[in-house]
Amino acid sequence: MSTALIVGASRGIGFELARQYRADAWRVIATVRAPADATRLAALGCEVHVLDVTKLESCAALGWVLVDERLDVAIVGAGVYGPSTAAPITPSAEEFDTVMHTNVLAAMRLLPILGPLVATARGRLAVISSRMGSISLRENAGGWLYRASKAALNSVLADTAITYGPDGAICVALHPGWVRTDMGGAGADLAVEDSAAGIRQTLAGLADSDNAAFLNYDGARLTW
Repeated sequence: MSTALIVGASRGIGFELARQYRADAWRVIATVRAPADATRLAALGCEVHVLDVTKLESCAALGWVLVDERLDVAIVGAGVYGPSTAAPITPSAEEFDTVMHTNVLAAMRLLPILGPLVATARGRLAVISSRMGSISLRENAGGWLYRASKAALNSVLADTAITYGPDGAICVALHPGWVRTDMGGAGADLAVEDSAAGIRQTLAGLADSDNAAFLNYDGARLTW
């Protein structure tokens, strides 16, 4: 049985990924921040662990839980948007720390744990990034703290690919599309079911040459 780890599975894209993988008879290990969020995932048959990605000790504890695992797919999707700004406005120190710790530092703590486990299975390791993190595709300065965090996450993913790609892990950054979730809003153009299905299909179709790629949910290549 194939195993998928979904970090940040309590709602939105993460929950839908867990649901779809379980529907296809995968073993799913899912993390949630609050214990109360575990119920729906457990009902699907997921193995649920509480993880606060902003806390070093919580990330380390997950590492001990996973120590003997072989992960065919690992998706790090926990993230926050932060202040919604239309132009460069200096964030507070608290806003900066919240966004950067959740979107970047968490990945820097988790990817060194997950990389070897994915490589052992010759699997796929993905971070949920955003087209907003692309420097070359940028057309406005809206949400500039979120943009900065996703650009930094892309850099972290590229280094992860350099490190674990040669050992068998195919590591990619994924843009999930503009999705109708709590973060994307009701006016977004993509259903969460379609985003998750596209992500799964894209991951399943990756080749070794895709290591370190930045991809749209449907597999189209994006520029950094």
